[in-house]
Amino acid sequence: MTYTVLRGEFVIRYPDLPRQGPEPDGDTVKFAPDNPSLVEALPLTSGVPADLGARGVSVRLEGIDALETHFAETHQELVGANLARDELLRLLGFTGVTFFPDLPNKVSSADADRLRGHVLSNGIDANGRVIGFVYPGDPQAPDGAQVFLDPPAVDRSVNAALVTGGHAYPALYATLPAELRTHLAGLSRAARAAGVGIWPRSTADPTTAADVPDAAALRELVMWPKLFRRLVPYLAAGHPDFDGLDAWLRADPVHRDDRIFLLDRAEHGHLHDVVSGAGHQVRLTVQPEDFVISPDPSSGPTPPPVAVGSVLIVAALPDPTGADAGRETVTLLNTTASAVTLDGWALTDTAGRPHALTGALASGATHLTTLGPAVPLANTGDAIILTDAGHAVVDRVTYRGGQVRPGRTIVFGRH
Repeated sequence: MTYTVLRGEFVIRYPDLPRQGPEPDGDTVKFAPDNPSLVEALPLTSGVPADLGARGVSVRLEGIDALETHFAETHQELVGANLARDELLRLLGFTGVTFFPDLPNKVSSADADRLRGHVLSNGIDANGRVIGFVYPGDPQAPDGAQVFLDPPAVDRSVNAALVTGGHAYPALYATLPAELRTHLAGLSRAARAAGVGIWPRSTADPTTAADVPDAAALRELVMWPKLFRRLVPYLAAGHPDFDGLDAWLRADPVHRDDRIFLLDRAEHGHLHDVVSGAGHQVRLTVQPEDFVISPDPSSGPTPPPVAVGSVLIVAALPDPTGADAGRETVTLLNTTASAVTLDGWALTDTAGRPHALTGALASGATHLTTLGPAVPLANTGDAIILTDAGHAVVDRVTYRGGQVRPGRTIVFGRH
């Protein structure tokens, strides 16, 4: 998958409004792009446009989740949360940073309020933030260039440094190409094995349940931040223990029960499948690098679902002659009497890796789409799933390894 180069400046303080300035934390920082139109042209992962203003846009670091310095008027363990924030600022080149005593998340002074840097991004999240890998200084590539991001380039990012130092948990979304997801997962496992950063204090995981008698206790713990962000509203609703957590998650599959893909079982599921709660104890049953999270849905109205079978997957070429990567194709057919807009649609494989679709498909027309290297179709057999802008499945086909031949297109029979 290619990423767009965004040149600009990272901003941590507004000199004219310091007490109303940005609130950087361990995985989010303000960015003022040199060319705002490049941000506006990024793919809309959840159908939400960038929250881009005159002072810039927030960047959410891809692949990581740092302890919360502030969330819904609370926070996680501040030692680890503040260390992650301070390390992010240091890696971007900021020095002499101090915070207001009465506003501990806002910068009161720094040697520089803004510094040159760049972001490699492949989209906008459901909160209007740029998703990306961040780097200090200007890149060699020109602004707006499309670059292929590989593990060595990821290792030079602030994202990777925070994971390697044990300052952040992995949060592996389906927007992340499989190769990079595997690489970040390996960095996280190595940091946990080395016992660096937050890992010696980590709890609520497969080896150590967290004991959380009340909301005050939750603020002192180190746990996967997404789980923390679910527990805060659960406890705020007055639940005395975690006996009802499973049912509470299931009651809202959009905003609580995130869709996930379990890598060890190659199965789709939801957050409740990896969270266990009883009494005052709660934990993840698998480590966060062992499942892929679907992008957060839009907080706005969900696009109306398209009827199943309106657009069909009619053919696929999983093994093109020569190298496969970036040359495999899938053919779609619009069976309806009118054009179908494909913006926000996606093709995924069994592992849940998405290839975004755009444009319109005329009535009765076919469309041949070339899959990027992030969605490799297995030559031993695989599934291909077509989803609409509301993430509903429109069509699904499978093929066996015995059907695969070099250069041969598989045609899926329809009745």
